Amino acid sequence: MADSTGRSRIRVLLVDDHQVVRRGLRTFLEVQEDIEVVGEAADGEEGVARAEELRPDVILMDVKMPGADGIDALRRLRELANPARVLIVTSFTEQRTVVPALRAGAAGYVYKDIDPDALAGAIRSVHAGHVLLQPEVAQALLAQEEHGPAAGRPGSLTEREREVLGLIADGRSNREIARALVLSEKTVKTHVSNILMKLDLSDRTQAALWAVRHGIAE
Repeated sequence: MADSTGRSRIRVLLVDDHQVVRRGLRTFLEVQEDIEVVGEAADGEEGVARAEELRPDVILMDVKMPGADGIDALRRLRELANPARVLIVTSFTEQRTVVPALRAGAAGYVYKDIDPDALAGAIRSVHAGHVLLQPEVAQALLAQEEHGPAAGRPGSLTEREREVLGLIADGRSNREIARALVLSEKTVKTHVSNILMKLDLSDRTQAALWAVRHGIAE
């Protein structure tokens, strides 16, 4: 389905064990012209099944749920190579909750007291390929990195890899990076793999935060 401008609407799946939360989210999101709620689920296992069935663009997911929680669901979605971008929407702020969710592949992490308009903006942002972290969430992940294994040094990257890393930190997709640097997507993918290997990082979220921490991006 398209909005009044002819653009495809962002298809959203709601995964939360509290029906009142799902109802509130649906009520707000249904008045957004460019967002469509396509389904709901009450736990991680049902969320994965619905994601495979409905193929949403974005999943709003709580972390703590009975049975399979949000982190379990994130890992399962990654195993299935489901393309949906997952935005964690939760009341849990502890580092031990934040970091595993991001490690498992969340594209963003916001709190349930977020302003409704900001939530709509967050959905649009992760759908566009950006990594979205509230400031305190980014600090929690950076703090974890400070106490984790030492990563590679900035000097281990080539100039081109530094350019690619800066664009990763800006939330650009491989296709967008390829266009910006006039490269093929295959070449960009190789650069991204080399960056992760050299810096001993596991995903683009870690790479984006590493870039901020080392002054390659703001």
